[in-house]
Amino acid sequence: MIKSRKANTSIALIFVSSIFLMTSCSKESLSNDLENDKYLSIQDAHFEQLLIDQGIDTDGTINQQMLREDAEQVNRLDLNLDNHFGEIEDLKGIEGFTNITFLSAAGQNLVDIDVSSNTKLDTLYLQNNYLTTLDLSKNTDLILAHVLVNELTEIVGLEQATQLKELNLSYNYFEDFSITNASIEHLLMSDNLLTSVDLTEAPNLKSILLTTNQLSSVDFSDNPSLETLVISNNKLQHINLDGNPNLMYFYASSNEMTRLDVSQNTALIDLRVDRNPDLNCIKIQSGQEILSVTLSEYQALNEDCQ
Repeated sequence: MIKSRKANTSIALIFVSSIFLMTSCSKESLSNDLENDKYLSIQDAHFEQLLIDQGIDTDGTINQQMLREDAEQVNRLDLNLDNHFGEIEDLKGIEGFTNITFLSAAGQNLVDIDVSSNTKLDTLYLQNNYLTTLDLSKNTDLILAHVLVNELTEIVGLEQATQLKELNLSYNYFEDFSITNASIEHLLMSDNLLTSVDLTEAPNLKSILLTTNQLSSVDFSDNPSLETLVISNNKLQHINLDGNPNLMYFYASSNEMTRLDVSQNTALIDLRVDRNPDLNCIKIQSGQEILSVTLSEYQALNEDCQ
């Protein structure tokens, strides 16, 4: 009987000890989690040095971490200060900067970036990097995005950026492109590989830059606010500008056009259509004056083009 009681007592002590150990481990784990949550991981030493130089990383030491609360105090992050161009390769830690409205990380060595946690961004500069993909679906407050000179073939989530005004994707590798933002006013996509572009769902576009692509046909009839259209060095054979009454600047040099009618574009003040070998006559209306005209020697403006 005594032996049995001792055995039961031992079992009880083991059980209590186990509960105590589990509770202790649980508390220790929770403590570690809370401690880890205080810090952001900063893997790139150049990134961390810039944060230190700007007084953002307040511990002042390159130790691959910074206080999360330091990051949350920042609303403008410019990583192009102090001649640190071309040094940052990894922006891990940017997810902790949840209150920034401005981010500039131009001219670095970034091959990817995750800005899904930076939901307050309205201005984004990522030009001159090596990005191949970019997801902006969580950046619904974006007004301006410059992502030129990268290696992009697509960009995800633009339709969510319902306040977007200016988008620069020049010097990338897009082959086709469409955008459904009624807010956008300025689109720059020169020096890509575009064979098609659909801007029918962007009625408020004021300026479009599409030079040096592979476009053979375009349709801007749904862009009545268009004031500037630069589409030189493509493969255009024809373009209808009747739906663009506000057009002031039209540059279409070095294409393959055989006819052009600008008689309905009475706001036009600068016309450049030289180096279209089969375009001899550009139709205007009687009395229409265009302040600046650039033509090849075989071209002329005329009211009657056969």
